[in-house]
Amino acid sequence: MSPSVAGVAVTFPQHRYSQDETIGALTTFAGPEFRRFANSSGVTARHTALPLSRYGHLSGFTEANDAWVDVALDLGEQALLAALDDARVKPADVDVIFSTTVTGLAVPTLEARLAARVGLRQDVKRIPLFGLGCVAGAAGVARVHDYLRGFPNQVAALLAVELCSLTVQRDDHSVANLVASSLFGDGAAAVVATGAELASGLRAGPRLLASRSRTYPDTEDVLGWEIGSDGFRIVLSVEVATVVEKFVADDIRNFLGDHGLTTADVSTWVLHAAGPRVIDAVENALELPGHALDRTRDSLRDNGNLSSVSVLDVLRATMADPPPSGSFGIMIAMGPGFSSEFVLLGW
Repeated sequence: MSPSVAGVAVTFPQHRYSQDETIGALTTFAGPEFRRFANSSGVTARHTALPLSRYGHLSGFTEANDAWVDVALDLGEQALLAALDDARVKPADVDVIFSTTVTGLAVPTLEARLAARVGLRQDVKRIPLFGLGCVAGAAGVARVHDYLRGFPNQVAALLAVELCSLTVQRDDHSVANLVASSLFGDGAAAVVATGAELASGLRAGPRLLASRSRTYPDTEDVLGWEIGSDGFRIVLSVEVATVVEKFVADDIRNFLGDHGLTTADVSTWVLHAAGPRVIDAVENALELPGHALDRTRDSLRDNGNLSSVSVLDVLRATMADPPPSGSFGIMIAMGPGFSSEFVLLGW
C-alpha cells in the first residue's frame, strides 16, 4: 500500500493583471525590449502580491521582504486551510508539515508562524525547505511520500508559497531578468496526504507510488539566484531547455522502466509550467501527444510560472478531473542544481 493525496488547494493574491498591464508597469524600468519577451512567454495574465503601482516605490530588499512575509502568511494560511478542508482533515490531525519557498526569507519560517494560526498541534514536526526553487513542488510531494512510507498511520502537509514579483530587479536589464519578469507569477499551494493505513474514508486522490531525484553535474550556473544587498537576482541560462532535452527524458524513461512501465502507460502528465521552450522540450523528447501537457500550458497561460507552486496547480487541475481508475501519472519538475524530481502517481 502507498500514501495518497487527500487534498490540494491553490490560492492567489487578489491583484490580477493581464500581461499587457504587467508589461505597461514593468517597461518603465525594463525598457521596450521587455515586450518581446513578454509576448512570447505563453502568459496572458498573472497575480501579483502587491498592486502594480506599488512596485516602483519599494525602497529595497528589506521592504520587499517585509511585504513578502505579510502576503505569504495570509496566502499560505488560506491555502493550507483550504487543502485540509478539501481532504476533510482537521489541522490538529497533521503530524508533519513541509514548507517551501525560494522568493523570500523568514525565520521562524512560514509553517512555524502559521502553526498556531491554523491550529496545528504543538508537537507537529516542521521541515522547511529552501533553495529548491521550481523543483520544490514535486520535491516536496516526493519527501511527503518518503515520510509517509515510514509512518503509514500519519498525516502530512506540504505548503508552497512563491511571490516571484517581489524579487524583480528594477535595475537589471539582463536577458535573464527580462525573461523571468515576463514569466513568473505569484501564488500559494498546499497538499495534504495520508499514510496507507489512513487512506480509507478520506477523499481518494492519487497514490504516491514512488519518487526519484536527479542532480546533473556541471549545471550549477544554469538556474538559481545571486543573493545580495539588493535581494534576489535571477540566474537563468539559455541552456535550461538543452539540459532538459539532454537528460530529463531518459531519466523519466528509466524511472518508469524500473517500475515496469513505459511512457505509453502514462495517461496523466503533471509537469511544472516552466515556460514554452521547456514544455516543448519535454513534449518533444518524450514524443508525447499534443494534448498531453494541456493542463501545464493552461496553468502557464492563466497564472504564469509559479515556481514551486506551479506543478501543484497542475496537480489541483488533474484532481478536479481525474483519469480513470487504474491509470498512471507522473509528476515532473526541474529546478536549481540543475535538478529534477519525479513522482509516480496511481489512480
